[in-house]
Amino acid sequence: MTWSSFLNSSGPKILQILAVLVIFFGFYGIAFAAGARLQGKKQNVLALSLFLVPALILAMTGLGIPAVQTFIESFKNADSSKWVGFANYTRAFKDPDILLAFRNTMLWIIISPVVVTVLGLGLATMLNKMKREALAKSLIFMPMAISFVGGSLIWNLMYQYQEPDMNQTGLVGQIMKSLGIPLQHLLLWSPWNNLFLMAVYIWGTTGFGMVILSAAIKNIPQDIEEAAQLDGASGFTLFRRVTVPMVKTTIIVVLTTAMVGTLKLFDVIHTMTGGNFKTDVLSNRMFDEHFVYLNNGRGSTLAILIFLGVLPITYYNIRSLRAERKH
Repeated sequence: MTWSSFLNSSGPKILQILAVLVIFFGFYGIAFAAGARLQGKKQNVLALSLFLVPALILAMTGLGIPAVQTFIESFKNADSSKWVGFANYTRAFKDPDILLAFRNTMLWIIISPVVVTVLGLGLATMLNKMKREALAKSLIFMPMAISFVGGSLIWNLMYQYQEPDMNQTGLVGQIMKSLGIPLQHLLLWSPWNNLFLMAVYIWGTTGFGMVILSAAIKNIPQDIEEAAQLDGASGFTLFRRVTVPMVKTTIIVVLTTAMVGTLKLFDVIHTMTGGNFKTDVLSNRMFDEHFVYLNNGRGSTLAILIFLGVLPITYYNIRSLRAERKH
């Protein structure tokens, strides 16, 4: 029986999984046994190859090859049967619906990461050294354990709208009614509905920023804070002149990570509005082009544009980390 026929057989999948595991561990067992007999540089080269080569193969298989294929598909028509050159890219910058998705994506990149970082830094500073700090942080971090789809369903219930003369079943609507604020169907209220969608992302991500920044704040040497206090710094002055400069690199990491998250955000938009009511973003539009309109060329083009948007953010993040290590 050949390897391909074995994989395509109707036998139990568990046997196929066990066979792959036996081959994997058998290969590494033989490699480690051979490596134990080597000495010096040869042993280091073998160890490096054993761990690096499989990782590179998996990265190329899961990321590299699909990325190249997507790039090629972006120059083809809807069913990938003909080359159309840069027509998909030209259309992406002329289509009003895609331009709306571009504008909304830029709003997400500008607003959400800044709010996440500011809230995370503020909470990390306030909760630092307080009693029952772990409990408070656990409660704030808890939304991170919920998927954005689950979080979107929760916030859909909170934003639920009823007619003004009826009892409001949504928490936000009831609060607005209690305060005498005119009721609105918040998810239909353009362009403000984009901000209400951002609230879901901020709610789910702030805990991450708080935990990362809190760890950085705790690593600030105590003698630096004490010296600043002896010089008369306290409160906001201590925060601005000591805390923020000392955790600057971590702030950049949280900010850029949140930016990348907003670029690939899909769950919140697709679950709550489906991109309707002028809330569409590039990631959701990419999904629609691929799986709703069945246009592989346009969908691949938007995927490449999102990738190009991620690159400078990632580069800046890496550059900042390297600069910090040099100092």
